[in-house]
Amino acid sequence: MAISPNLRGALFMSLSMAGFTFNDSIIKLLTSDLSIAQVMFLRGAIASLLIYLLARQQRAMRPFRLLLNRWVAIRILGEVGGTVFFLIGLSHIPLANASAILQALPLAVTMGAALFLAEPVGWRRWGAILAGFAGVLIIVRPGVDGFSPYALLIVGTVIFASARDIATRKIHAAIPSLFLSTVTAIAVALAGLVLIWPMGGWNPVSVPEFGLISLAACLVLVGYQFIIMSMREGEISFVAPFRYTGLIWAVVLGMVLFGEFPDIYMLTGGTIVIGSGLYTLYRERIKSSAKPASRAAARHSP
Repeated sequence: MAISPNLRGALFMSLSMAGFTFNDSIIKLLTSDLSIAQVMFLRGAIASLLIYLLARQQRAMRPFRLLLNRWVAIRILGEVGGTVFFLIGLSHIPLANASAILQALPLAVTMGAALFLAEPVGWRRWGAILAGFAGVLIIVRPGVDGFSPYALLIVGTVIFASARDIATRKIHAAIPSLFLSTVTAIAVALAGLVLIWPMGGWNPVSVPEFGLISLAACLVLVGYQFIIMSMREGEISFVAPFRYTGLIWAVVLGMVLFGEFPDIYMLTGGTIVIGSGLYTLYRERIKSSAKPASRAAARHSP
C-alpha cells in the first residue's frame, strides 16, 4: 500500500527529531568526562567532513565569496552561539527540560519575523507566542526552588537559533542549503577548537568515546537530511507538528540513560509550549488557505 506524501513527511520529521535527540543524549553522556569545547570541535570536524562529501556529491559547493554578506554571517553566528549555549546548558540540566524549552523555537521565529521582517502576525498568534513563552518560564521556574541558571542558556539557544533561521530566510536562494550547512559546520568546529583551552583544555579521548562522537556527528547529519526531506514531501502544516516528537524522545532517553524523571513544572510548561506552537501552526494554515480564496475573489470582482 502506497504511503501518502504527508505521512512520509511526518515519518521523516519524526526520524529527524529522533536523530537530533539521540545526538543530544550522546553529547550529554560525553561531557561528563570530556570538555564541552572538545566535544564540540570533534563532532563538528567529523560532521563538516560528512556534510562536505554530501555537498560535493550533490554538486552543491560554490565559491566561498558568495558567503560575504551579513545574513550569512548572522546565520553562522547564530549557529555557533546556539551550539555553545546549548551544550553548556545541556550538561547541567535534564535532557527533557532542555528539549521542552527548545520547542519554543517556532514561536520565537514567528515573533522575530514579525519584528524584523515585517511579516504580518495577528493578535491570535501574538497571544499564542506570549502563552508559549509563559510555558518556558514555568519550565525555567525563576525564583522557585529547583531553578538552574543553566536553563537560561537554553533560552539563549532559542534566541540564537531564531536569529539563524530568520537570517536563513534572507539568504539568496542561489546559495544551496548544503553549501551553507558545510560552512556552518566548519565554523562550529573552529569555534570549539578556539574554546578548548579556555574551557578546560584537552582530555585524552578513548576509542569508545571517539566512536560515540562519530555516531553523534552522523546523527546530526541524519537529523538535517530528514528534516529537509520532510519539508519536501508533505504539507508544512501537516508535517511541522511532528517536530514535537523530539520531546517524547527526550523524556524517554532522560529516564533511561540519566535517571531524570520530568517534574510537574516541566510537564506543565512543555504542554503549554507545544499547545501554543500547534495553535500557531493552525492559524498559519488558516491564513495560507485564505489567500487563494481572496485572490480568486479579486479576479472575479467587477
